[in-house]
Amino acid sequence: MADLIQPKVLKGFRDFLPQDEILRADLQEKLTRTYRAYGFVPIDTPVLEYTEILLRKSNGETEKQVFRFEDNGGRDVAMRFDLTVPFARYTAEHREELYFPFKRYHIAKVWRGEKPQAGRYREFVQCDFDTVGSDSATADFETLALMKAALKEIGVEKITIHVNHRGIFNRFLAKIGAAEKSEDVLRIVDKIAKVGEEEVLKELNEVLHNQDSSKQIIEYIKPLSGWDETLKHIEELAGGEAEDSKRMKDIHEMMKASGIQDCYVLDPSITRGLDYYTGVVYETFLNDLPSIGSVCSGGRYDNLAGLYMKDKVPGVGASIGLDRLIAGLNELGMINAKGSYLDAEIFNTDSELAIHYQKTAGQLRAKNISVEVFPDCVKMNRQYNVTEKKGMPWGILISKEQAAQDKLTLKNLKTREQFADISVEEAVNIIRK
Repeated sequence: MADLIQPKVLKGFRDFLPQDEILRADLQEKLTRTYRAYGFVPIDTPVLEYTEILLRKSNGETEKQVFRFEDNGGRDVAMRFDLTVPFARYTAEHREELYFPFKRYHIAKVWRGEKPQAGRYREFVQCDFDTVGSDSATADFETLALMKAALKEIGVEKITIHVNHRGIFNRFLAKIGAAEKSEDVLRIVDKIAKVGEEEVLKELNEVLHNQDSSKQIIEYIKPLSGWDETLKHIEELAGGEAEDSKRMKDIHEMMKASGIQDCYVLDPSITRGLDYYTGVVYETFLNDLPSIGSVCSGGRYDNLAGLYMKDKVPGVGASIGLDRLIAGLNELGMINAKGSYLDAEIFNTDSELAIHYQKTAGQLRAKNISVEVFPDCVKMNRQYNVTEKKGMPWGILISKEQAAQDKLTLKNLKTREQFADISVEEAVNIIRK
């Protein structure tokens, strides 16, 4: 026995029991349905990429988080840390086979070697959708609208989507003489929700060595009472109206025309620290649990594909962090887990009826009722325990007398209500109700 290996998973990684994986699969199916309804099509990319592909344009923090190693062929490879950078490579490599604008969705695992914490793991699922080949307010708005629609489809409606434009912020930084430090400033400001205004001001002073500039940035990133008021404020601080501020006005008008403007706020502190964002950026927070962080975020990255091709292909997209979202919904008590996809269990009370049980199961499946036969003729307590763990709604009991008449007893396993001596067709109608 001393040679037995202790079963365990790496820190930040997880196994999923059926009720957990069923929940994840159900949510992914709903998201997939919504993505497709907006015209997005699926793609896939490899888990491993050449390291230079993933890290060619990244900051030091990303390099610290990536899982990187030398493969058996001596190649420097890394596991994808998001789905956006591989998509940029994909677009460049297959540009002759694609059509533009091209709208893709990609639901898959990614890996980051960061410190595990609530709702944040080293292996997790991202649910991305992107439009490349269009630099328009329409594409920006459609992305924001789909974020709301996708979350609504999975039952998440109490959200606030914070929106900003990196272009306006960059113009403002140039005006105050901080353009050369823009990447550092963006990363610092992006942490304000986590570390607070005082810490951000301190870090800005350390980078800029100019207290007046640091205070001006703090003033800039404070949102006012409404979208129009905030936009006017930051537009003036950035030097007046330009294409970037006009884009934000157009997007807001589209929101109002669609009647969905209430869940969006213009928040100048949202910067999305990653280098590749160039235009509109956004993050989504659960109203009842903002502390868990953004559950859906993204932005416009017009220059990302340019890392791998000469032609400029504009792009915009978003990603729903499935695992963080589920963690938030669990904390809010919004998860109703189920242990199977079955509608009913045919209990095995007589081994001589094995053939009849399968006949009945076939009749039910032909009527689109998901059902299984308990395989062993064991004590009923054991059979009930199994169906309870699966969260089964219905149980079916068949005696020899009932089998001879093609009858059965249908039992609601939650209320214990029974419907005795009914036909398969009657059972189907009751289950469907």
